Amino acid sequence: MTDNTTRIDHVVLWVRDPIAAADFYEKAVGLEPMGVTEYAAGTVTFPSVRLNDETILDLAPHSLAERMRMVPGAAASAGHPVNHVCLSMPRHDFEALRSRLEERSVPVSDFSHDSSGARGLARRSFYFSDPDGNVFEARHYD
Repeated sequence: MTDNTTRIDHVVLWVRDPIAAADFYEKAVGLEPMGVTEYAAGTVTFPSVRLNDETILDLAPHSLAERMRMVPGAAASAGHPVNHVCLSMPRHDFEALRSRLEERSVPVSDFSHDSSGARGLARRSFYFSDPDGNVFEARHYD
């Protein structure tokens, strides 16, 4: 990639069971799992799921918290999900995501309309949680 504008590379989510979390993100959200086999074999410390060509979500087990020493107090972040992560997608993918979540009885919020975001006003959005309580917003602008 030659475009060096600032982007999100990855977001680390604390999860109880990384394999189950990867399964949820693959089957309910439609994201590609990465490193699940290696995690199960003990050769990597956590699996991930690919959001797009440039961004992944790392699925870190709470047991990694004691190793989080990059800044003072980082270990205390285990189990504290962010407020929410917003996924922007084309209308077709947005509708397919909502259908997959509903098929799996994942609670979803009502639709919001014309909510403000990074690209202006989104036509529709809704919220859902993963099995670990991490909250996501899904939206489309088209």
